[in-house]
Amino acid sequence: MNEFSHAAPALQTWKLTLAYDGTDFRGWQVQPGEATIQGTLQAALGRITGEAPLPQGSGRTDAGVHALAQVASFALRAPIPPANLHRALNRTLPASIRILDARTMPSVFHARHSALAKTYEYRVFMEEKGRGEPCPPFLARYVYACPWRLDMDALEDAAGVFLGEHDFISFAATDPDLTTRNNFSSTEATPKTEPLEATAFRTISSSAWEKKATDAGDLLVYRIRGNGFLHHMVRNLVGTMLDVGRHQLQPGDIPRILAAHSRSAAGPTAPARGLFLHSVEY
Repeated sequence: MNEFSHAAPALQTWKLTLAYDGTDFRGWQVQPGEATIQGTLQAALGRITGEAPLPQGSGRTDAGVHALAQVASFALRAPIPPANLHRALNRTLPASIRILDARTMPSVFHARHSALAKTYEYRVFMEEKGRGEPCPPFLARYVYACPWRLDMDALEDAAGVFLGEHDFISFAATDPDLTTRNNFSSTEATPKTEPLEATAFRTISSSAWEKKATDAGDLLVYRIRGNGFLHHMVRNLVGTMLDVGRHQLQPGDIPRILAAHSRSAAGPTAPARGLFLHSVEY
């Protein structure tokens, strides 16, 4: 290299924390011809920096699923101060996506691989036919409006069964492209020594329902924390627990469903609109 040569700026790893309303997006992962969170964020980075890295999320939220604190990582050469990138992204992105924090990180950081645990939240509005008020329109995009009377004690008993390590294959969406159970895809894997994608076992450290009174009516909030989650796992857990709450199933049926290793043994998939990625821990 001669004295007039200039080395290219080094790549710098970035971590973004962002919130989004997933209603109008086809999920996190970029898809040709579709509006996605990942694709929209990549386009915004390109307009601001002239680079277009594909941000890697802590997990691939599905179409219609929201996030209170998703985490994304990527590398840039542009020497832009974090506060400037933070402001520029929020000026460029649609109002349905907001950057909460932007910072540089050591090169080994990865939004998915570095994660230790995640927490999801599912919100159910109690819309008992003939008993309660209809779901207000300003809540409808962010809750499942449940038409049944639910037994809170049964819900709480069912939630407690999921604590600890279990094989959750009965609560995972079937992927037609995969032919073996050990290749089951995890949307929120957090590999450390071996990839969680290689197994359907997950460890759940918190699983509980809470009833909250609001001006509009009663809101039930399910919150679950674990080291990883399979595709549609939280929504399938919720759908099954709602069947328990309306006495179509019993809490004692949950161990049988886990042991069945079959999606058909569990209950329905709860709608995407009630699900939020609450937080990611590192």
